[in-house]
This record gives sequence, C-alpha cells and structure tokens, in this order.
Amino acid sequence: MSESRPEPLIIEPFSGAPAQLFVVLHGESAAPDQVLGLVAAIRQAFPQALIVQPHGPFGAGATRRWIARADPDAEAYVGLVAQAGTVLAGEVRALQRGHGLTGEQTALAGFSEGAAVALEAVCADAGLAGRALLFSTRFATLPQAAPALTTLHLLHGAADRVAPVDQARQVHGHLADLGGDATLDMASGVGHELHDALIRQSIARLQTYLPRRSWEAVMGSPDIRIDEYDADGGASDGPSGGGGTLH
Repeated sequence: MSESRPEPLIIEPFSGAPAQLFVVLHGESAAPDQVLGLVAAIRQAFPQALIVQPHGPFGAGATRRWIARADPDAEAYVGLVAQAGTVLAGEVRALQRGHGLTGEQTALAGFSEGAAVALEAVCADAGLAGRALLFSTRFATLPQAAPALTTLHLLHGAADRVAPVDQARQVHGHLADLGGDATLDMASGVGHELHDALIRQSIARLQTYLPRRSWEAVMGSPDIRIDEYDADGGASDGPSGGGGTLH
C-alpha cells in the first residue's frame, strides 16, 4: 500500500511573480532528488520560473512511482500511464490557476517513467504546456495525435539499455508523420541516466528552438531534425530564436 504522498518541492522565483512554470518529474522507484541537476540548470537559465517537483503518488518513503501498480505487464502499463497522465494534467492546471500562468508559459520535464506520464498529459489536455522535455523513457504507446500546442523535446542516451534509443527514434518519426513539433537529441556513450550533456541540450532547446507553430507563421514548415552528439560536446540545430525565454 502506498504511504501518504509527500508535498511537492517548490522553488520560487528569485523575485516577484513567476514568469514561467516548470513541473519536473522523477523516474520510477525514485524521488525528486533524482532530478536536482536538471532543476539547478532550469533555475540558472530561468530565474523567474516557479519550479515544482512533485513526488510520485504511489510507493513508500523515497521510492515513488507515477503509476498505480509496480511492474505491470505491457498491456496494463498503457492504461496505467494514461490514467497517470490525466491526473498530472489536472494537477498542472491547478498550479496554473493558482499562479496566474498559462499553458504557453508552462513546461513539463520528466525522466524515464516521469517522461512517459508527461507525454500522456500533454496529449490528453491540449495546450497544457508549451514545451515538454522527455528524457530517456519507454513510451507507453504511440500518440494517436500530436499535441498541436506543445513542442516535444526527446533527449536520450545512445547507449541506453533500459529504454533503447530505437523507440525514441520511432516516436519521433511517428510524431513527424502526424505533423507534430518534436526534436530528438542523442548523446553518444550515455546510458539510462539524466546526464549533464542531455541537461545542457535541454536548456539549449528551451532557449534557442523556435516552436514549429511560431516558425510556420513566418517562414513555412521547417525541416524536422534528429541531432546526435558526443557527451562531451553538444548540438542545437533546427529553427532557433532568441535565448532566455520559453516561447
């Protein structure tokens, strides 16, 4: 049986009202301290952001998960992740209402199981978030439709054996076929971890990538890109705009 869910960790803006909302989700069998490196990078790049780190609703102590059952079979996993995504969407909407923020000012970020749930949330609720950072996850299923108002940034270790990168390629290609806005960045030599190279690239995507919906209004449809880079280096190809803002 799950213990009572701990309160989320909240980092307030340096001063004044928040300009952005980041909701950062840990992976399975983990806790918010798993994503502290990512949170620190977001804090540095977006000092006016409100950063919320929820604990997964299920589990005990520091071992939390986002879905109601541990180790479900593949069929059950699909339904459990969809349920978790719907619940997360409701929680994000409540945060937005409480702080006077919109979906366009919101970004979801998740590692492993947290990323799978984040994808389900933005697919279930149109306009929930302008961006989603999806790190190293086994997606529950291929989306039936691409979220039109959300740019999806897939970030993956090329040597990940827990969530093989081939599935990330498949999801990225599927989103492209659906007309979605997605990037895929892969770091060579990186396994199933929230590696610094992936964190750095996620911040670069937030600061320099112009969402497809904005790009098309000015320049027409951009090319969809997959970037591969060494863990000691980086890449941020694709449509770009000014740094420092989410959108």
